Amino acid sequence: MSTQTAPASMTEDETVAFAEQVFERARQGDADMLGRLLASGLPANLRNHKGDTLLMLASYHGHHEAVRVLLAHGADPLLANDNGQLPIAGAAFKGDLAMIRLLLESGVPVDAAAQDGRTALMLAAMFNRSEILEYLLAQGADPAHQDARGSTALMAAQTMGAVDAAARLQALAG
Repeated sequence: MSTQTAPASMTEDETVAFAEQVFERARQGDADMLGRLLASGLPANLRNHKGDTLLMLASYHGHHEAVRVLLAHGADPLLANDNGQLPIAGAAFKGDLAMIRLLLESGVPVDAAAQDGRTALMLAAMFNRSEILEYLLAQGADPAHQDARGSTALMAAQTMGAVDAAARLQALAG
């Protein structure tokens, strides 16, 4: 794959193939290649057919250096994909505390949420990710925050049978 952005002379099929390769570089965490492409003019907030940005793919797959490169080139960590998911929520779902730390240190608000209102704390609670739950609470996450349906992190934990998370959040509420 070339380190240049897609030339204007590319056919539509070639452009699609190039874009697919770029998204694969993000999935694989190829920080060097992404850095070269971004320096050559590749848009940092490029989205695929599911609305996933390069940052979403790199963060979801746990590629910390690629995330640093993307953020340094202006990738917006608050752009949700077509499912209404933010990179920080994806990291909570995957159980990647180091990624959550990186995103928060890069300025992502601890209670960042997309259209559905779900925060990283809610995802951590749902999947009983106690270490992430404690970290987010220590960073000021609001356990009373409600998603678009009116559910809190405690309700999410209870619904999913996440016993430890539910007990911790219940202690905060009571």
